[in-house]
Amino acid sequence: MPPLATLLIYLLAGTCLGMLALLTGIPAAPLAGALLGAGLVSMSGQLETATWPTGTRTILEIGIGTVIGTGLTKASLDQLQSLWRPAILITVTLVLTGIVIGLWSSRLLGIDPRIALLGAAPGGISGMSLVGAEFGVGAAVAALHAVRLITVLLVLPLIVRLVLPMQQGSS
Repeated sequence: MPPLATLLIYLLAGTCLGMLALLTGIPAAPLAGALLGAGLVSMSGQLETATWPTGTRTILEIGIGTVIGTGLTKASLDQLQSLWRPAILITVTLVLTGIVIGLWSSRLLGIDPRIALLGAAPGGISGMSLVGAEFGVGAAVAALHAVRLITVLLVLPLIVRLVLPMQQGSS
């Protein structure tokens, strides 16, 4: 099959599941759905790996960076004035925990340390997958982050709903 046709099938699978995921109401559902759609096609083994035209990856990375960057507003900066201490504490704790869990997982489970460290990193799926791709382990890192992201998106809202009413009722 021509490389462009293969790429179009991957894009179609990612787009379809990304759009379908919108119906779930889960935060970042289109991203998780697109990942799942393209991943299922890839894991089926029926098609060769998609080959992206030269420069496309750079354009996509710029696009992802722009989408993330536009979420940082003046209000975000204003909030950071009162939240800088928790931001530092949370960041340092998550990075150190990710390093410890990544190294521990690598030794305990015998997986590539690059996959374990990047898979345990607190970054988002798109960013960490791109970093993983730079090290030649993007698909594995994406898989670990997909499991984490989907789990967090399903479990954390339930925990917040269970915990917040208790906090509001006890104050």
